[in-house]
Amino acid sequence: MRALVTRLDSFGDVLLAGPAVRAVAARADHVTLLCGPHGEPAARLLPGVDEVLVWDSPWTGFRPPPVDRDDIEKLVASVDADAALVLTSYHQSPLPTALLLRLAGVPFVAADSEDHPGSLLDVRHHRALHAHEAEAALDLAEAAGFPRVDDGRLRVLPPPAADGLTGDGPYVVVHPGASVPARAWSPGRCAQAVRELTAAGRRVVVTGGAGERDLTAYVAGGRAVDLGGRTDAARLAGVLAAADCVVVGNTGPAHLAAAVGTPVVSLFAPVVPAERWRPYGVPHLLLGDQDAPCAGSRARRCPVPGHPCLDTVTAFDVVAAVDKLVEVA
Repeated sequence: MRALVTRLDSFGDVLLAGPAVRAVAARADHVTLLCGPHGEPAARLLPGVDEVLVWDSPWTGFRPPPVDRDDIEKLVASVDADAALVLTSYHQSPLPTALLLRLAGVPFVAADSEDHPGSLLDVRHHRALHAHEAEAALDLAEAAGFPRVDDGRLRVLPPPAADGLTGDGPYVVVHPGASVPARAWSPGRCAQAVRELTAAGRRVVVTGGAGERDLTAYVAGGRAVDLGGRTDAARLAGVLAAADCVVVGNTGPAHLAAAVGTPVVSLFAPVVPAERWRPYGVPHLLLGDQDAPCAGSRARRCPVPGHPCLDTVTAFDVVAAVDKLVEVA
């Protein structure tokens, strides 16, 4: 059987699909993961994936492309599967993707859907109300005939060693960036955390993407190893895997840290619910006011002056959380 799993949005979302992908891979002869361009680096790290098909969907992402008939027809011609799971977040509809899979001739399609699917779905599953995204994907896979085969934690392929980047000795990672501004701790607070962590005797490594070099340089402040722009997804996995703990917002590297088994201090803005998006399957501590006025708003930019949900968190709170998690680990 040739199976296809779709998760069309971000890097972290694709990582959270990993346990469901492994469940599918245990029953299928070939697994294709259909993802968007932002999710592609994560897709190539997942165990159980034989082929990655990348498509920029007009109904996902922050800057979706326009609908292009030729592009859609090219995608439809590329799909070759006997069964498909359409994985979406709790607030997304799977039906546009399901329609394209039907046009591609996929005979069995399963998804979580609250909307009436007509003939688009063979399995219309209702997710548990408070399920974490990783658990919801596993539940859907099981409903579609792909029961879980392991502990269900996040995993990636073994990453490369990171000591050439990080240097010798234990360290804590601080990742100051986030996919949207509302989920990021302020640069000043991040820099204070680096100062206090180093003052407490911890070595710190600061990570960030190619477009975040100025941010990581500021946060590192000459006190920490600055890896801004120096890691692709696999190398970042290696850096996070070797860390004692990772300090990060609700963004892709938080899920990558969980996938390599590293404890997470999660600076979690409540614009989306922590019960669905918290670090999964590893020791973690949530910092941030989960009852702030922005809670559940899915805001990309903080709607409350002063960003109180996160900027009430101090550097000393982070140091205490790191100490607690490293002691437990």
